[in-house]
Amino acid sequence: MTEIEDFSRFKLTLAKAMQDLPGQDAHDLMMPSIRRSMPMDLSLIPDAKLSSVLLLLYPHQGKIYFPLTKRHDYKGTHGGQISLPGGKHEGEESRIATALREAEEEVGVSKDQVEVIGELTEMYIPPSNFKVLPVLGFLNQRPTFVKEDYEVESILEVSIDEVFNTDNHKVMDIPVRNMTLKNTPYFEIQGHVVWGATAMILSELATLLKKI
Repeated sequence: MTEIEDFSRFKLTLAKAMQDLPGQDAHDLMMPSIRRSMPMDLSLIPDAKLSSVLLLLYPHQGKIYFPLTKRHDYKGTHGGQISLPGGKHEGEESRIATALREAEEEVGVSKDQVEVIGELTEMYIPPSNFKVLPVLGFLNQRPTFVKEDYEVESILEVSIDEVFNTDNHKVMDIPVRNMTLKNTPYFEIQGHVVWGATAMILSELATLLKKI
């Protein structure tokens, strides 16, 4: 990505590109190999829990950034991982409202300030039995982040260039609970391993941005 001079035009161009999402093809680029044999028709998984994450883009020093969170290293399924702000759907709220609420709770960005332009492709996470909907939102300036200490260990501000940089596209064996995921693709971002659903979402964003 080159430097962004007109953020408003960038938003409009990306919104237009989102009318034709790359979906599964983009996910496959960062999907653990063990998952590629699983059914991807989400209607075949009716008992999955619902969640949403917010991919929040904002301009800073001529480039486009977004926040990732590092979770505390607890014993749960996703402890210690790098992820987008987000969480479980609750009550009668919309999936977009879930993403905005969770982002406000985790990184302190007011939901009233975020301009939502659409959704990326929903995906399924087998270990936790969640369907995850990525919501794409914008802020017109860099926010002041305030992390939620209980869930979030730290906040990473990541430029789109770090996702595009092919030097950051790597493969390794990743230990997960009582098994090892062989030859798993990931992004190396600021010394962290970003893999799984988060990497798949970022792959779809990167594929979209290559079109504009």
